[in-house]
Amino acid sequence: MFGNVPEVGVTEVPEDGYLLDVRENDEWEAGHAPTAVHIPLGLLNTRAGEIPQDRKVYVVCRAGGRSAQAVAALNNAGWNTVNVAGGMQSWERAGLDMEAGSDAEPRVI
Repeated sequence: MFGNVPEVGVTEVPEDGYLLDVRENDEWEAGHAPTAVHIPLGLLNTRAGEIPQDRKVYVVCRAGGRSAQAVAALNNAGWNTVNVAGGMQSWERAGLDMEAGSDAEPRVI
């Protein structure tokens, strides 16, 4: 879909890895990985300077399409990024930690 985009499974994201979530605000608020950094895909171009270039960056969205777009763009611009296969849907199915922006039970929308 986006050429040769490197990918890892959700269980391959290191606990101390830099996890970038490119979903929209409502998706983020509903549920996200506790250590993730949120930059919606539409703001990636203007906020790219916030993303470290000295380490691998793991990029996640809901199912993997938007994060694949982000990985392709960032890698073409000099970052070392990898797509998290299956996105937050796979994260949730794997039973990995999630939190919500409110007191609600975290979920993927």
